[in-house]
Amino acid sequence: MEKVIIFDTTLRDGEQAPGASLSCEQKIEVAHQLEKLGVDVIEAGFPVSSPGDFKSVEEISKKIRKCITCALARCVKKDIEYASKALKKAKRPRIHIFLATSKIHLKYKFKKRGEEILRIAKRYVRLARKLCSDIEFSPEDATRTEKSFLFKVIETAIKEGARTINIPDTVGYSYPQEIFSLIKEILNNVPNINKATLSIHCHNDLGMAVANSLSAVLAGVRQIHCTVNGIGERAGNASLEEIVMAIKTRRDVFDRLYTSVNTKEIFKTSKLVSTLTGFLVPPNKAIVGRNAFSHEAGIHQDAILKERTTYEIMDPKEIGLPGTQLILGKHSGRHALFKRLKDLGFKLTKKHLDLVFKRFKVLADKKKEIFDEDLIAIVQEQSKPKKQIIKLLGVRVESGTDITPQAEVELLYKGRKSKAISFGDGPVDACFKAVDKITKIKPRLLQYKLSALTSGRDAQGEVWVELKQGKRVVWGTSLSTDIIEASLKAYLEALNKLL
Repeated sequence: MEKVIIFDTTLRDGEQAPGASLSCEQKIEVAHQLEKLGVDVIEAGFPVSSPGDFKSVEEISKKIRKCITCALARCVKKDIEYASKALKKAKRPRIHIFLATSKIHLKYKFKKRGEEILRIAKRYVRLARKLCSDIEFSPEDATRTEKSFLFKVIETAIKEGARTINIPDTVGYSYPQEIFSLIKEILNNVPNINKATLSIHCHNDLGMAVANSLSAVLAGVRQIHCTVNGIGERAGNASLEEIVMAIKTRRDVFDRLYTSVNTKEIFKTSKLVSTLTGFLVPPNKAIVGRNAFSHEAGIHQDAILKERTTYEIMDPKEIGLPGTQLILGKHSGRHALFKRLKDLGFKLTKKHLDLVFKRFKVLADKKKEIFDEDLIAIVQEQSKPKKQIIKLLGVRVESGTDITPQAEVELLYKGRKSKAISFGDGPVDACFKAVDKITKIKPRLLQYKLSALTSGRDAQGEVWVELKQGKRVVWGTSLSTDIIEASLKAYLEALNKLL
């Protein structure tokens, strides 16, 4: 059996997606879950890019012990030194350095000739190797690089000590057969390639990132760069969950290949990344989408009841979902709820369970049916810090087709009850303006997202808001069957962070 190394770059390339910025604490939380998921390498960040990224890499390095902790750097002395410093406490450190090699990058970005690029690669791979024993090198935009030059750059990097050579399809330009041929040519034309692990990094601009990555594996690549939910620059990266499950499901194709990923942690990891970034998972998303294991058509349902594999090529239990859904409602007791939470993989303290049960009962009075997504959201909602400078006491809204929306909001602010009335473009806008009257903060609302956790008219609405004041950007989330209440609580959570 041969192992395919899973290099997770959710915290670096994934976080570079506009709007996906994570705090240091959130990055650490994701890193712990990635370790539990069983990825081999965690690319924790780009240390030289900001003090926050440096701190995140540094803190993750201290806490992650099973996975390789990787930091990104350009072929620049300062970048490499910062990466080395951030990884100082890492048990298994790796520096990943990159250098553009395509003609279009050399002409417009670097304004350098090929000979100069070779000298830069040689100099800085050598420098990185002196500071860290595990070096990965990426010739950026490799799939649009002249092949003879690409072979020389790779050979040079390996000579100077690079253990892993990563081939980036930086702009998602390639297609599967082209990637397959390129990998074969690298293996046949770089004389010292046997001294390094060959890797692939694909973007999804043409929707082929996963297909290209798997094609590269069939050609001989043994490490894949990917992200949870496929998040990343522009149209995103190759999706971790799709790659892992494709290798596991199609054993007839990926003969003798395996990954170390604990697939039962996939759904939980997907949900965590979605919640923290505010990037909703589309319902039709492969593997982790809400509809991935759902069947509505009568013919399908009949067949599924007789034999699951008629319409399911994967068992939902393999990714951490229950095989069948336990329906919960207002008449359910603690035992049924706790069993369901246990099946979903949650290990909660008695105090936490009591809080979840109370919230569950309130929701059950409003909904006919409680779904798994509701339970997961309740647990995450009750896990939020309870320290609040601003607290919602009540809200009353008037709105209609022939009146200007008006909101009356009552808050407990800095220990005092305060009430304000305001008008707005809609009921939510009126509520936010009433809060601003009381707090005098008036931040800029960057983003507002509302989504239904489940189907049906009584579904819980999950609201995500992003606020900016000065240079600070914060976010807040909340859920309720009342979208006005959910919007206000999400707004107040963000304001509490600002305060």
